[in-house]
Amino acid sequence: QVQLVESGGGLVQAGGSLRLSCVASGSTFNGPAMGWYRQPPGKQRELVAIIGGGGTTKYAQAVKGRFTISRDNAKNTVYLQMNNLRPEDTGLYHCNKCNWPTGTPGGSWGQGTQVTVSS
Repeated sequence: QVQLVESGGGLVQAGGSLRLSCVASGSTFNGPAMGWYRQPPGKQRELVAIIGGGGTTKYAQAVKGRFTISRDNAKNTVYLQMNNLRPEDTGLYHCNKCNWPTGTPGGSWGQGTQVTVSS
């Protein structure tokens, strides 16, 4: 079973940047698509970005041009570089393995990492 540990969140001013990391344990990391998701306060979890096993990427419209998802299979790690952050990017961020190209998550959730963007 793959276990996921997210890190890199924090408090940042609008316009700032953060880089999230998701380290996966287990033997299945090289194959599946991986996604980043976020849950804003009082709202449902939403898809932010996904990356296929070969590196193809897709983004939610709200983050296109500002966020970049990448993966390092040798390190079992998926990253989310977030630039030009906005207050509406605030939320609890999780990673998970997912279906390509729908982004439907398919594994167990980790604890996530909190991102708070102040105006």
